[in-house]
Amino acid sequence: MTASQINAELYRQLSIIAEDETLMKKLVKYAKKLVAKKEQDSTLMTEDEFFRRVDEAKKGPAKSFDSIEDLDQYIRSL
Repeated sequence: MTASQINAELYRQLSIIAEDETLMKKLVKYAKKLVAKKEQDSTLMTEDEFFRRVDEAKKGPAKSFDSIEDLDQYIRSL
């Protein structure tokens, strides 16, 4: 589903519950929780940040591993 499709679906669903004050209060409460979670998630990044990090990684030394265990051991050592 594309972002515009998700946006359209969100507004369709919102129009259904817009007349019910109780449901709207629940929706606002949940939306605030989502916003707080997003602000706390340090793994989220913009598309530009992602591609900048990819470009930086391409410039750095490459690593290869003979097994998944070696990879796991390396990651855990970081």
